Amino acid sequence: MIRWLILLLAALASGCAMLPGLGAPAADGTAPPAPLPVSPVKVTVDAPGDLAELLQRHLDIARLATLVGDDRIAESELARLLAAAPAQAAQLLQTEGFFDPEVTLQRDGDRVRVNVKPGARARIGRFDLELQGELQDRIDKGETQALALAGRLRAGWDLPVGAAFRNGPWNDTKAELLTQLRAAGYASASWIGTAADVDTTTRQVRIFLVADSGPLYRSGPLVVGGLQHHDQSTVQHLAGFAPGTPLSETLLLDFQDRLRLAGLFDAVAVTFEPDPALAGATPVLVRLRESPRQVWTLGVGYSANVGPRASVEHLHRRLFGRPLVARNKLEWAQLRQAWDGEISTHPLERQYRWLLGGAIERLQSDDDIVLSQRLRFGRTQSTPRIDRLVYLEAERASTEYLGAARTLPDATELAISGNFHGVWRRLDNPILPTQGWTLSLQTGLGRAHSTNGASGYFSRLYGRITGYTPLPGGWYGQARLEVGQVFRPDGVAVPDSQQFRAGGDDSVRGYGYRSLGPIVDGAVDSGDALATASIELARPLLRRLPSVWGAVFIDAGRAASSFQGFDPAIGAGIGLRWRSPVGPLKIDWAYGEEVRKARIHFSVGIAF
Repeated sequence: MIRWLILLLAALASGCAMLPGLGAPAADGTAPPAPLPVSPVKVTVDAPGDLAELLQRHLDIARLATLVGDDRIAESELARLLAAAPAQAAQLLQTEGFFDPEVTLQRDGDRVRVNVKPGARARIGRFDLELQGELQDRIDKGETQALALAGRLRAGWDLPVGAAFRNGPWNDTKAELLTQLRAAGYASASWIGTAADVDTTTRQVRIFLVADSGPLYRSGPLVVGGLQHHDQSTVQHLAGFAPGTPLSETLLLDFQDRLRLAGLFDAVAVTFEPDPALAGATPVLVRLRESPRQVWTLGVGYSANVGPRASVEHLHRRLFGRPLVARNKLEWAQLRQAWDGEISTHPLERQYRWLLGGAIERLQSDDDIVLSQRLRFGRTQSTPRIDRLVYLEAERASTEYLGAARTLPDATELAISGNFHGVWRRLDNPILPTQGWTLSLQTGLGRAHSTNGASGYFSRLYGRITGYTPLPGGWYGQARLEVGQVFRPDGVAVPDSQQFRAGGDDSVRGYGYRSLGPIVDGAVDSGDALATASIELARPLLRRLPSVWGAVFIDAGRAASSFQGFDPAIGAGIGLRWRSPVGPLKIDWAYGEEVRKARIHFSVGIAF
């Protein structure tokens, strides 16, 4: 028994010596040395255009040196990575649309060169989009909106026939099409199938897409959260759409904008949950945080027009516990003292508000002091693109002449008028525009009485258009045209505020505020005719400070008794702009040709 056990152990010992990895003894009876590890190779990729960077960044063999640093690896692992490199490079090149490349490797010690001949890039040969679900049902019925949406989806596809095929744009374009479909009210839209079939012989790619629109979600009840003091009817008025309206992204964003611009809420969110079972009457979720009911605002500043100034403003968003907003502002400046106040309703249907307002202003110029009082009642509508105001106004203005004009008799004018003001905007940014335009139009009809003139009817027209456009070389252009005219019979005097003067910031720079008007007995007076124009070119001064711009400009215009013999004053200069988050801050140096003097102008914000 012992003899058999010894034989079995000897046999096992002999077999173990022949197992892989343990090695066989050398002729002299010693074990062979293990292979020495090697350093990673340095890889250079020879490929056209951006392909070299792509392969250098993603090939495992090229990334090896970065991953292991100063460490060494086994020769067998290096050999495996080198052998896999051509196939991996081919897969990477396919993502860029090259489906038949030639990839070879050359090794010289610790250096490897990857040679790539990508061949011709595959291009889109065919594009097919199939729609299913409610959208297709509406298309089959010939509904105009559904047909228009399908047309936009196909026209907006960014990989048309003939375009180069790449994986990145292919995935991005699929996502964008689905986003457009969901934004149009089909919030449950999804892909049933997408395919890009590549013919490597012709290098043509056939794209097939099948989208299920799901149901069209339509508005149901408003579910409002966050109201504490304001009425839900105010939110319903701001919605501006009836039950059953398709819940497009534009509809919801416009609703959000109206809530935000109402001035009643600090935070606004409008969403809905896409439940197919409720698609016909989907609850619209409105989450709000009300602004403080009362706000006091104190301000100090300086304007080249009226000098240093201080102001205090009070806003009450729920006056007497009713859906009313009250605003009062008192401003005291070196040349202007003013109070204006207004009570308005919360937004009603179609975003209209009723308002009752008043104002008192004392304005001093070089030759006169004008004290005016106004009372107005009207209706206003404010939207992101259009503002409208229709109102009746009673106004009284008294003028006290100064200096060389002291010999003129003081005058008092009264007027009652009906007026319309409208502002239209098409801007890329309402605060810092670089492209688009704004148009302001005013018209009025009234009857005036003066202590120094006859009583009679008058009318007033005013228009101002400002355009913005980007220009080559990083420049931006801005142009403005302003025209006004008062029509009245001879001898009928109207309040100073109904007439025009020019000069100063946002008018004709290089001249004093309200200093350009008809000369009456040696003093500047207000005129019945106004025309001003401006052209400005600006651009960022430094790349690292893109919000700081330099500008050059030329202004022209004046107010006059009439356009007959109209002779505009000219001003030109240079300026500095800081495009701050609250609006552009402007400092201008302007030379007035007529007065042969230069002035500094300072202003904040843009005028509509």
